[in-house]
Amino acid sequence: MADISIIIPVLNGEEWIDNCMSSIAEQTVLKTADLKIEIAVYNDGSSDKTRELLQKWEGRFKAQGVGFVTSSGKISKGVGAAKNGAIKISTGKYLCFQDIDDIMLSERIELQWKAATSRPNSIIGSKIYRVPEGSTPRYVQWANNLNSQQLRKQIYTSNGPTLLMPTWFCHRNVYEKVGGFVETGYGTPEDLIFFYAHLDAGGDLYRVEKELVVYAYHERAATFSVKRENIRNIQLERLQKCILPHWTYFTVWNAGKAGRRLVRSLNSENLNKVVAFCDVDKNKIGQCVELYCPTERKVLIKLPVIHFTDARPPLVICFKLDMTNGVFERNLQSLNLIEGIDYVLFS
Repeated sequence: MADISIIIPVLNGEEWIDNCMSSIAEQTVLKTADLKIEIAVYNDGSSDKTRELLQKWEGRFKAQGVGFVTSSGKISKGVGAAKNGAIKISTGKYLCFQDIDDIMLSERIELQWKAATSRPNSIIGSKIYRVPEGSTPRYVQWANNLNSQQLRKQIYTSNGPTLLMPTWFCHRNVYEKVGGFVETGYGTPEDLIFFYAHLDAGGDLYRVEKELVVYAYHERAATFSVKRENIRNIQLERLQKCILPHWTYFTVWNAGKAGRRLVRSLNSENLNKVVAFCDVDKNKIGQCVELYCPTERKVLIKLPVIHFTDARPPLVICFKLDMTNGVFERNLQSLNLIEGIDYVLFS
């Protein structure tokens, strides 16, 4: 039985396998700690040279005393099934998730393992480097600078889980408590679904304050198979289940497209709790917005648009961060509201 299993799903990964495996071979934990490390790879129906390259690395790692187990499927069933497949053949007490197109920096396993030993109920993440350098800068800024409270509160943005999946490390019990990743195939945000289930089961979150993963951005990345609409629907369902039932009324910040879409999407109980839109646009303030339902051929709701300083919290804020050179953030800060109590970001 291994102490730590490195969980790797792979589909047509020949372009990245050598760099990924080389980064694992350079882990400090292999040289300094008395731990049994195992690499568990699920080959999700690859049609390139993935199988041959994995066999090469299996021999190298086993010669160094590192376990290497593989399994495969003839037809790709998606990332969730591949992760479950790799975990099924693994034996580690701890699970370190690694995407084949990413690179782990040399201290990753050592530092995350140390953090996890005292936090057995946590998903342990880390900061990231993004390659190519300069790609998705707002995403990196957001992910690397969330504080410990925001890790649990900013979970309804288009960025997805506040701990990025390619950096996850956890005790096997965390995985088993959730019951694994959903296996509904391409287009499913299996990481977000797992993340929410972990929180709902009383799980904790922790980030090592160091860049430990080089997270690649490219057009073949699995994240591009996930439709934003699917993410939004899952987030909306949880917002209506976990946040809005505790509010007797609320204001929606953004009288534009995003805010109106949210209101249209609410169930009847939560729709009746919306008292106003708020905004900074002088052309909208003072107007009344009628939201019409074409299928039911009726006006769903009429809402006034007020200045954000006149809004009564709580607020659902349908506005993306870091898009206005800090203007929105300063406006929000001026209200002295508490995130998670007085407002929630849904963007």
